[in-house]
Amino acid sequence: MDHTASMIDQLRELVRAESPSASPPHLERCADLLAGWGESVLGRPPTRIVRDGHPHLLWAAREQRVLLLGHYDTVWPAGTVADWPFQVDNGVATGPGVCDMKAGIVQMLSALRRLPDPSHVGLLLTADEEIGSATSRPIVEEQARRSGAVLVGEPATPDGHLKIARKGGSAYRLEVHGRAAHAGVEPHRGVNATVEVAHQVIALARLASPPDGTSVTPTVLASGTTSNTVPERAHLAVDVRAWTGAELRRVDAAIRRSRPRLAGATLTVHGGVNRYPMAEETARLLFDLVRHAARERGLPVPEGVHASGASDGNFTSALGVPTLDGLGAVGGGSHARDEYVVVDRMPERAALLAAAVEKLTLVPAGAR
Repeated sequence: MDHTASMIDQLRELVRAESPSASPPHLERCADLLAGWGESVLGRPPTRIVRDGHPHLLWAAREQRVLLLGHYDTVWPAGTVADWPFQVDNGVATGPGVCDMKAGIVQMLSALRRLPDPSHVGLLLTADEEIGSATSRPIVEEQARRSGAVLVGEPATPDGHLKIARKGGSAYRLEVHGRAAHAGVEPHRGVNATVEVAHQVIALARLASPPDGTSVTPTVLASGTTSNTVPERAHLAVDVRAWTGAELRRVDAAIRRSRPRLAGATLTVHGGVNRYPMAEETARLLFDLVRHAARERGLPVPEGVHASGASDGNFTSALGVPTLDGLGAVGGGSHARDEYVVVDRMPERAALLAAAVEKLTLVPAGAR
């Protein structure tokens, strides 16, 4: 049976239910929608865990042999769907959050619907993954510890490859304090926070080790108040990604050693390592199991890749729990205006996930 049309309809409704990470009212409305869908599939209502305005949805299983893990928050601000509506053209769906990771949620629900007995499967959909998982991380880790395996519904690659390893990530906020002065009359009396933060940006960029190694990327920058005032304050966000914990610690130590270059300026560093790398060792057995399940069902057999981006799978892998990522939609362009999903592959990927879950639920937790 071809489930494509019904999955597209569900995806359309979910994309229209905008869910920016920083907007609790939108998250609540989207959570309401998902709570009903999940209950109809699993036969049990979710526990809604609200922390700092973020409603996380948990369908825990008593003997949880598998945890399906995903998030429903997106990077797109409220109102984006009005000027960039969901649409499907030549088998490709576009729209805010369509790939990361609302299509993956639709596929997870479809996979659960195919199972003869989902009673050993837990489902966790979080609401703050895109902003670091500060409130959901304890829930993710708690549920991973009581699970035999974790399957993450984040997007696959554009070729449909699974993600068997991921970079770890750190997030920093540098705060610069200078001294305000009149920019035209007596700029020499000021300490220019914009100039100081520029020095810091150049120094940070030198900590990277490309290509495809450690990235240190200055991102959001804010400075100054008026055009005729020497800026007194500046704030800089920094994103760091690395394949090893040692590299994350190297960069962390270097950032914490940062000192101001201008006399009179002060520099404060906030943040640190957020997610350690997802190691291939924790994915290998699950990856082999999924490939075997694909062969048995006559489905395309996926390859495995190392992915630069991090996910909540980094948390579960760091606990030593078998974790496989990239079981979501086949698509690309996450966090960009060309975000897309190949809708014709959604039923196939849901079937693959169902086959993997079925194999895993036949094995009691702790027996792997």
